[in-house]
Amino acid sequence: MFTSIDELQRFSKERMDIATKAAANFSKGVQQIAAENADFSKKSLEQSTAALEQLFSAKSLDKAFEIQTDYAKTAYESFVAQATKIGELYTNLAKDAFKPWEATAAATVSEFATVK
Repeated sequence: MFTSIDELQRFSKERMDIATKAAANFSKGVQQIAAENADFSKKSLEQSTAALEQLFSAKSLDKAFEIQTDYAKTAYESFVAQATKIGELYTNLAKDAFKPWEATAAATVSEFATVK
């Protein structure tokens, strides 16, 4: 496979560069997910607090049920939307983290295909 030490060093450097790019992409994706979760948590807490304040100021039991129902519906819809968004971010994270390896993997597959 390697006919000289220079080829081995070049091969190793290329792989290290690819690994560095993949790690940077992974780190960026994880930071984006963490920021998105922190933002969602903050908004969720604000919405919960506002709903609780409305609930305490309700003049009747019917109004309290209405406030609680509206809050539950909004909280559920927000959660589903956030879960979808986080799922997409994780998908993008995987794609971006492995993107630097695509060319190497394709080259390796084609190399093994010609060996047979």
